[in-house]
Amino acid sequence: MNPIKHFALPLSLATLVVTGAGASALQPLGQNTYVTDRLVAARVADRIRKTCPDEIGARLLYAFQQAFALKGWAQDQGYASDEIDRFLKDKAEKKAIYARAEDYLAANGATNGNVQAFCDLGRREFAAGSIAGSLIYEK
Repeated sequence: MNPIKHFALPLSLATLVVTGAGASALQPLGQNTYVTDRLVAARVADRIRKTCPDEIGARLLYAFQQAFALKGWAQDQGYASDEIDRFLKDKAEKKAIYARAEDYLAANGATNGNVQAFCDLGRREFAAGSIAGSLIYEK
């Protein structure tokens, strides 16, 4: 038996543990549900307030505060500021967030051309105390 081969695997594992290689790798932001769920909710709120402008408005200052808080949370988790900015500007990631928001809207009856359904969903979001509901208000 070759003693070098015998200790190669344990030595490699020990090196990974000591150096932390792979142990603290962050998942891509697009797979981080805490981040993506909040971005989807923001998109839902935006679609509701734009589709139902006579009855629902945006809490813009609060929305900006929440956006900065989310970026701060991501940085606290170990994501770099430039990584966050790249994620937010990535067209494919934005498309995925928008698609999830549209799926949520449709599943809740808010489809294009049905303004009242958007208004009704907005009121349900307020009542539920959801993230989307916190970003809009009833006029």
